[in-house]
Amino acid sequence: MHPDLERLIRLQRLETFAEEARRKITEYPQRIQALNARLEEAKAVVAAVRERITDNQTVRRAEEKDLAAVQGRLTKYKDQLLEVKTNREYQAMQQEIAAAQGEVGRHEDRILEGMLEADELTRAVKRAESDFAKVQADVHSEQAALDQEIKRLEAELERTGGTRATLVAEISVPVMSTFDIVARGRKGIAVAEAREGHCTVCHVRLRPQIFNEIRRNEAIIQCESCQRILYFAGAQPSAETAAPSPEPAGAP
Repeated sequence: MHPDLERLIRLQRLETFAEEARRKITEYPQRIQALNARLEEAKAVVAAVRERITDNQTVRRAEEKDLAAVQGRLTKYKDQLLEVKTNREYQAMQQEIAAAQGEVGRHEDRILEGMLEADELTRAVKRAESDFAKVQADVHSEQAALDQEIKRLEAELERTGGTRATLVAEISVPVMSTFDIVARGRKGIAVAEAREGHCTVCHVRLRPQIFNEIRRNEAIIQCESCQRILYFAGAQPSAETAAPSPEPAGAP
């Protein structure tokens, strides 16, 4: 293989890795924010259920207070019933007692409904707290893994910088200039594999004689369409010199 071509393949691999590493480092705050949002969402569910429990207790206390007041009236009516002297007064008092007993029944029904709702809310808050604990553990674990990944990427980026400088110094100036120009115009991808008669990035069919020359890997040859420097990996270069995966279909 042409020495500069082999170095270019390695350089492209380094450049692609560095670009991906920088992207991940840049996205770090956003990813942390997303994790915190998950945690806050789970916490909000717990808070909402607890608020419903507080509301339930407030309503029940009000019902119990109203019930006590009605029961007090009912007791008073029953005492007064013993003191009435006419049939009309007796009937009127019976109506008051019946109305008060109806109110007592309605308050007791609402209190019972509140107690049943309180039981369900107690179960709901336990579920929400359990879910929150799980989300909290997951978020802390993911954040720790993310912090570790960022530290690794930063360390590898630093090492990559030295390796890149060494490679650039070994590549001839004209070839390096071509690489830089193409990389600037093609989103950082200046080297691409030629496979089955096509450039694997822009997917344009190569002329047969050009593809045959590329297959030998003995010269710096550019794609006539996208201008990327092409190489043939039929024998598959080593992992150390393997170029990065091509861009998605339709890349310029």
